[in-house]
Amino acid sequence: MTVSAPAIPVVESLKEIGSRYRAWLVDIWGVMHNGHSAFPRATAATRAFREAGGIVVLLSNSPRPSPAVQQQLRHFGVPDDAYDITVTSGDLTRHELGKHKGARVFHLGPERDRPIFTGLDVTLADWPDAELIVCSGPFDDDNETPDDYVELLQELAARRLPMICANPDHLVERGHRLVYCAGALAAVYERMGGSVLYAGKPHPPVYELALETISRLAGREIGKHEVLAIGDGVNTDIAGAEGFGIDAVFVASALHAPGEGGTALDALHIAELFAGASKRPLAATHALVW
Repeated sequence: MTVSAPAIPVVESLKEIGSRYRAWLVDIWGVMHNGHSAFPRATAATRAFREAGGIVVLLSNSPRPSPAVQQQLRHFGVPDDAYDITVTSGDLTRHELGKHKGARVFHLGPERDRPIFTGLDVTLADWPDAELIVCSGPFDDDNETPDDYVELLQELAARRLPMICANPDHLVERGHRLVYCAGALAAVYERMGGSVLYAGKPHPPVYELALETISRLAGREIGKHEVLAIGDGVNTDIAGAEGFGIDAVFVASALHAPGEGGTALDALHIAELFAGASKRPLAATHALVW
C-alpha cells in the first residue's frame, strides 16, 4: 500500500510560520525584488520580523560582493532596515580566488560583475592565456543563451581549465522576463567534462557562512532548527536549505508558478514541483508577506 505525502499548504502570510524562528535566510532576486524594483510587501515583512526581534540575512547567488549588492538593493528600493546583512556568491568567489594568488583569470561574464576581482592578487586575461575561469553569467544576459557559448566552452574544456561559478542560478526573473545566469553555463561546461566549483546555493559552504554570520549577530551559537529559509528556487533555495538541514518556505515566483504573471498556484502544482523530493518545504506562498 502506498501512502501519499501530505499536501504542502499554500499560505497567504508567513507571520504564523515565520515568527517561530530566530532568523530568516531570504533569497533576494524573485523574493525581495524582480530585478527592477522592490516588492513592498516583502520589505514590510522582513522589517516586521526584525522589529519583533528576528534576524534577517539576505542570502543571494549574486556574483557581486556584498557592498555592491547592498547598493543595488537601495537602487531597487529595498531599505537598509529591511535586513541585517547580506551574504553573496560574490563573497564566496572572492574567498576562493584568494587561494589562487597570482593566477591569470578569464572572466566569463558582464563588465558590471568586475568588482569580484577588486583588490585581489589575480590578473584578468583572455581565455587562451588563462589558467582559471570565473563565470558570472553570459556577457549579454539580456539577449544570449547557453547555446551561444557552446563553442567557447568546448575550447575551455579542451584546455581543462577549472571554473569557479560565481552564481549557481540557472535562470532569474528580471522584470517580466527570465534571463540566464552563470549556473546554466556551468552546467553545460560540466557536461563537456569541465571541472566546476559552485560558490553559492544549493551548496553547503554558503549556508555555513550564513549560519556563522547569524550566530555572530545573535551573540550566541544559533542552531539550524532556529533558521528558516525563504526562496523561489526549487533547486537552489529549497534544495540547498533542506540539504543543509534547515526548514524552508517556497515562494512561487514566475520561475515556477504557471499562468500569466505566475498567478496559478495550488496544492496540486506544488506537489508536482516537489514530487520525489526527500524533504519538502513547510509551505508555499505567492509572495513574502507578513
